[in-house]
Amino acid sequence: MNLFSKSIFLTLFLVSFSAIALAETTLVAVAANFGQPMAEISGAFKKATGHSAKLSLGSSGKFVAQFESGAPFEVFLSADNEKPLKLEHAGLTVPGSRFTYAVGKLALWSATAGLVDGQGQILDKGGFKHLALADPKLAPYGAAAIEVMKNKGLLKKLQPLFVEGENIAQTHQFVRTGNAELGFLALSQIIDNGKIITGSGWIVPENLHSPILQDAVLLKTGEKNPAASALLQFLKSPEALAIIEKYGYGLPKSK
Repeated sequence: MNLFSKSIFLTLFLVSFSAIALAETTLVAVAANFGQPMAEISGAFKKATGHSAKLSLGSSGKFVAQFESGAPFEVFLSADNEKPLKLEHAGLTVPGSRFTYAVGKLALWSATAGLVDGQGQILDKGGFKHLALADPKLAPYGAAAIEVMKNKGLLKKLQPLFVEGENIAQTHQFVRTGNAELGFLALSQIIDNGKIITGSGWIVPENLHSPILQDAVLLKTGEKNPAASALLQFLKSPEALAIIEKYGYGLPKSK
């Protein structure tokens, strides 16, 4: 290796080492419905920036209680827009950092093929003993499910059949394992390339419930971590938006 080649090699090594040295990890609280797309997004984020995102999945409501108790999360990806706004009003977020990253879609699903029809008429017809949904006090998708049943005039009839999950991931588990014959889930949990992958389902029309606007926000604890702000910026990138759309979410309207 001649002197020029050695110089080039040393420069590339130092640049690479510098990038590694500057790479940071951010702690991210992610609404359970967004677990799969966020895992894919975090991989793309690391490849693009060198930074890492350590993900914790759970119910948006429980995360808020943890933030208020001083949990060290730096980024919050909520299943709604109300909780990040609440945190903003409480002074726990970086001003101006909140934005909608995805629009959620609700589905009624069963692991049994043919059980749920394409119009959701099974809710009227009955013939099932358990209906799973996420706790509507904690999980926005559970609240949306309640709204759907109210708008169809079925809440009083179906309420005795409820099996409530702590979050949408546990609700999916109830239905997937057959502990509930059917349940209201996030479409992202059961979709692949635009189609419901197994079982049977009904994609709930969006006019039956309020929009599920999912907001992200930078918490004060992550204000000085470059990985935290970089992750939120990456969520707006074409690469991240393509992943979000692939999992059945709507994209936020550009302002």
